[in-house]
Amino acid sequence: MTTESVPAGGDPRRLLSDVRALAHRVRLDQRLTWAALLVLAAVTLVGIPFDWFGMKVNCQPDGSCEFARRGMLYYWPPAMLLAYGIIAFCYVRAARARGLGTRVLPYAITGAATTVVFPAAWLAMSIYLSSHPVPEGPLPYWWFVLDRLVMPWGMIGVTLLVLAWLERNVALLLFTLAYLALVLLALPLNVGIGPPKWGIRAQFLVPQLIVGVVLLLGAVGFRAARRRNR
Repeated sequence: MTTESVPAGGDPRRLLSDVRALAHRVRLDQRLTWAALLVLAAVTLVGIPFDWFGMKVNCQPDGSCEFARRGMLYYWPPAMLLAYGIIAFCYVRAARARGLGTRVLPYAITGAATTVVFPAAWLAMSIYLSSHPVPEGPLPYWWFVLDRLVMPWGMIGVTLLVLAWLERNVALLLFTLAYLALVLLALPLNVGIGPPKWGIRAQFLVPQLIVGVVLLLGAVGFRAARRRNR
């Protein structure tokens, strides 16, 4: 091992500043935030017809209806695993093209884990509610928040937090916090459009459409910001 001394005219503080600037530049080059958001937006929007046509709705003459979201249950787990695989591939390919490393693996692992754990929690909740009477009166709002957290769009928000941490990306963190606030607190709970069978489907279609559009707009915004920084 050899060591090199700092040139006599060199300023150590300036050299340290240059190293930090270079490290920051490398982190910026490693980011493919727009690609991750674009893939997640595509998966969300493509899932709408699966949920719509795969939903089984049985309405009685008195107006009461029962439904089962089988299309969602069959579509989302493989779709999310595929999405995280595509995102990881894009990051690794971009990193190799620039001769850089990438830390996308923890994000992909988190995405795969939530793809298994969160749907299992949602299915367990559904089974529990189907075998236990629902209490009279409106359900507490925290129940709806918990239900949305274990839905696919809630899972997307959780994994985006991991991606923001890995990239040291403050902009993505702010976007994700706003996204989670929208998903957990602001999306419409009940969309009564048309007859009961259509109304129940629309109740789930509208929030999913909003989520897909928000992710798509986020991808466009981060892509535009990346071009400006080049």
